[in-house]
Amino acid sequence: MSRRTPATTLTTAAVALAALAALSGCADQVSSHAADGGSSGGKGPKVKIMVGGIDKVIYLPAMLSQRLGYFKDEGVNVELLSEPAGIDATTSLVAGNVQGVVGFYDHTLDLQTKGKQVESVVQLAQTPGEVEIVSNKAADELKSPKDFAGKKLGVTGLGSSTDFLTKYLGVHDGVSTDKFSNVAVGAGQTFISALQQGSIDGGMTTDPTVAHILDKKLGKVLVDMRTPEGSQQALGGLYPSSSLYMNTDWVNSHKDTVQKLANAFVRTLKWMSTHSAEEIAARMPSDYAQGGDGLYAKAIESTLPMFTEDGTMPADGPATVQRVLKSFNPNLKNATIDLRKTYTSEFTRKAG
Repeated sequence: MSRRTPATTLTTAAVALAALAALSGCADQVSSHAADGGSSGGKGPKVKIMVGGIDKVIYLPAMLSQRLGYFKDEGVNVELLSEPAGIDATTSLVAGNVQGVVGFYDHTLDLQTKGKQVESVVQLAQTPGEVEIVSNKAADELKSPKDFAGKKLGVTGLGSSTDFLTKYLGVHDGVSTDKFSNVAVGAGQTFISALQQGSIDGGMTTDPTVAHILDKKLGKVLVDMRTPEGSQQALGGLYPSSSLYMNTDWVNSHKDTVQKLANAFVRTLKWMSTHSAEEIAARMPSDYAQGGDGLYAKAIESTLPMFTEDGTMPADGPATVQRVLKSFNPNLKNATIDLRKTYTSEFTRKAG
């Protein structure tokens, strides 16, 4: 079987979003980095999509769609931009700097409680694709989330989905969020460096960072949520994560463009389901395989089970996400959330 594609050249974009820091709950400095992939070169409508880490395997369908030429085939000119943390990508969407985000679906629920109506239009993944890693130094005393108390745990950004899921794992195993510290360390080399230097005892990250850590024997897997089975064990069900989400008002006023995007993404997901990890890796930008082609293909293979084949939202997925968020987030705990407004299947049905 086979699965994925390489890149074009994105321009550098800097987005000043300090005014929205309070809304996002993120104290990190927000900067937008152009992704290696640039514009799809289509002659149709221009759409900017921010990705919460363009080289993360969990968001691979965005660049793969670009590399396969599917956006161009649909007649839509897509520019892919990248932010290291999903919360920063979301902030960029709320600020109106981009038209879409490839990031975690759970942000649509969080934003609804803040009066922002955002919806997933293509559900790329049915599980988080995240892994809780523990450093070798801390492994003897950190064997499960029950041991989170007093620990410093790395997340991509405060208010990010890794922040959400880390808090849930602790609370679910009886450790309140005030008993441990989540530390914003990004992903990739910054996460690895924090682990090596002891700035964090462990943390939540994705491939290819996971593959690099295991290959260098810098840490061990504590919780693996890359597969449906792993998601069920850790979270009690499928947890829809990576998605293309957009402001509902924009979706309703640009349905033709949204349909083109859905067509491209669904076509990519189907292509992924019939191709190998090696074939997918061969389509991606060469600099994504920083640990070598073999290690990158292995990282893709480990993460592939998370993806849907048709962009459809798992039936019980939104309810699982709501339950997880309400368990620790005071803003959501007593809030009434209309899950029907957090996603739509209108475009993926037609794409099929």
